[in-house]
Amino acid sequence: MIKGDFRLGVDNIEVVVDGNNLYFYKDGTITTIEGLKLDKTGTLKQFPDLKDKEDWRKIAIERLKNHIKKMKNEKEKIYYIKDELEKYGYTALFLQKAGWRPEKFK
Repeated sequence: MIKGDFRLGVDNIEVVVDGNNLYFYKDGTITTIEGLKLDKTGTLKQFPDLKDKEDWRKIAIERLKNHIKKMKNEKEKIYYIKDELEKYGYTALFLQKAGWRPEKFK
């Protein structure tokens, strides 16, 4: 298990990677990938083939899950999430492996 802390303005978010599972903590609320709010224009920019599909959100989430499963280890997964969140203005603060002290993202 590995955890990353991110900040956007005054909002803090924690992302926990536990194997192939992702958990997002914000303001006392816990959610998985299925609970994420996806921007349709951003999703269509990445997956233009979903333009005319009514279940575009469900398909995009499945593709994200499959992409996460293909990664080798949890550290690679948390750095992928870091890179994606930084595109939307989030600042990466700390990274913490289970049982270790927090450290700054490198």
